[in-house]
Amino acid sequence: MEHLSKKHLAGKPEAALLDLPEKVLQFGTGVLLRGLSDYLIHEANRQGIFNGRVVVVKSTDQGDAGAFARQDNLYTVCTRGIENGQTVANNTISTAISRVLSANGEWEQVLACAANPLLGLVLSNTTEAGIQLVAEDVRQQPPASFPGKLLAFLYARYQVFSGNVGMGLVIVPTELVPNNGKQLESVIFELAHLNRLELPFIEWLENACVFCNSLVDRIVPGMPPAETASAIWTAIGYRDELLTVVEPYCFWAVEGNERIAAALSFHKASPTAMIVEPDIARYRERKLRLLNGTHTLACGLAQLANFPTVKDAMQDAKMAAFIEHLMLQEIAPAIPYPLPPGDAETFGRQVLDRFSNPFVEHRWLSIAAQYSSKMRARVVPLILEHYRKHQTPPKGIALAFAAFIAFYRQHLPVPDESAPYFHQLWETIGQPETIVREILANHNLWGEDLSALSGFSDAVTEAIRLLLEQGPRQTLHNYIAKIQPTKSPHQQFNNPTQHAFPRR
Repeated sequence: MEHLSKKHLAGKPEAALLDLPEKVLQFGTGVLLRGLSDYLIHEANRQGIFNGRVVVVKSTDQGDAGAFARQDNLYTVCTRGIENGQTVANNTISTAISRVLSANGEWEQVLACAANPLLGLVLSNTTEAGIQLVAEDVRQQPPASFPGKLLAFLYARYQVFSGNVGMGLVIVPTELVPNNGKQLESVIFELAHLNRLELPFIEWLENACVFCNSLVDRIVPGMPPAETASAIWTAIGYRDELLTVVEPYCFWAVEGNERIAAALSFHKASPTAMIVEPDIARYRERKLRLLNGTHTLACGLAQLANFPTVKDAMQDAKMAAFIEHLMLQEIAPAIPYPLPPGDAETFGRQVLDRFSNPFVEHRWLSIAAQYSSKMRARVVPLILEHYRKHQTPPKGIALAFAAFIAFYRQHLPVPDESAPYFHQLWETIGQPETIVREILANHNLWGEDLSALSGFSDAVTEAIRLLLEQGPRQTLHNYIAKIQPTKSPHQQFNNPTQHAFPRR
């Protein structure tokens, strides 16, 4: 079967979109940006609103960018799910990306993009770990960190346009960290000072460039399992190595004023999917805690209990009940931000429906990427807020935290800089009580001493003991029986006491 290429657009209106100028520089080739911002740009171009394309910078050596070249930078967005009670299943060939440049192999070409006067927007998604200060020389070819690369690019633009304030850029990171735009701005300015860049450039940064907080909310599993992908390829008539499965729900909020709205003019094409408002904190907290926080907290237990995907977990009555309890009874009341009455539950119910999407294969191992940093960003504030209100351990979160720690008894192919630390504790100490105390007290991991929270260490230790002795599914079964004593008969599990991981 032949690959997707320009000829599949021959005779279609979308073919004309391939000639639009580059207006966006994007750091990251991942599925989230392909399935959200790039998709929205494509839709706006179809309506004649934005009329610009995206040049993408591949920032790391991980993954293969060759598929973009083989497919003329085209890819198919497969929307699958339930919306307003109706099944949604449609395919869109996205023309938003013009080319993909490797930072390590084509850095001079990346810097050359700084001379493009039509370029007005920078997007990024480099995971939560990407917006970090690395003290480095930004004159490297290229710098190692994402902020280093961005600063080098902005410096090149300042130089090529001789400090013209009108040539500043709007920078919108989509990393899932609080105040991502302001955090990135702070890192960029500190790095500029560390590199002793001239004061006029720093003034240009301050006056000409704008860093915007943003929030993305769309489940984008990306490439489906091989059998599903093959079936889709047969149906659409070509092979697409960049096939990007997305759910129908789509929401992107960017914090900004009229200037920002103008730079992001493509938002006009999808007014319910994208908003530009002066304050987006409510949307960020709602999504970060109820969707991302629930994903992160449920991840370890779901993986240990042998549910490969979110869909699989939601099809199991006990796991689904745990996720619902976790989200609506423990996370929602602990969101450290005031929401309008009923907003958390309404959004939470939408999230539960999205988790149950039968068309999406969202694997827990993918969700577990950078597991520990996600726990810190998404979960620790919930624990602290719960204690501020109640001074007692949240039992569901304690079980989820225990499963997170037990997750690292295995050596799974999950990227996490802290994984060696957890593995070493299990291999050298082995005693759950000591391991829990060591991990919870690690201020470098959490920014807090979680062992100081009354009863939390005991609750996590007891949960790990149950996971090891009874097995994940039986532990889950017993937990749900306690919180739903009237909801019988209980579901019978296959081999409920079997262990999802080897005992040592």
